[in-house]
Amino acid sequence: MGISRIVAKQYRDKVNQAYHQLGALSLPPEGWLRTLRHALGMSGPQLAKRLGVTKARVSKAEKDELTGSVTLKTMQSMAEAMNCRFVYAVIPSEEIEDLIKRRALQKAREQVKSASTHMALEAQTLSDEQLSFEIERLATEIVEKMPSNLWSDE
Repeated sequence: MGISRIVAKQYRDKVNQAYHQLGALSLPPEGWLRTLRHALGMSGPQLAKRLGVTKARVSKAEKDELTGSVTLKTMQSMAEAMNCRFVYAVIPSEEIEDLIKRRALQKAREQVKSASTHMALEAQTLSDEQLSFEIERLATEIVEKMPSNLWSDE
């Protein structure tokens, strides 16, 4: 196994770890900032004083979190003011290998469909079983080689 494959595996392992640890985690209806503040029994004015800002600024940050317009810096400073740690992550919807396999199957289907069209014009069509086998074979090859155009849409 080459260095690039080892590095790619380490990246996949890291993302899969996050998926398994946090995949079911979802944003509370009131957002993390307000939920945490309420869990601590801390008022908006108390948090504002800790941050050195106005109560309106705390309220705005909590609303901005729900609309997706809060900054990472604001999340971090508010978390720290509540003696917490701010962590963010991008979590895949499933394990990385499954995402890659699905994409490889899609690319393989496109390639086999294109080749199959040309073959049909020459009266050399493949059976459905042969097409399925070829798609699986090609998808496995794509996953093994991880071509640079895997995520290109052409």
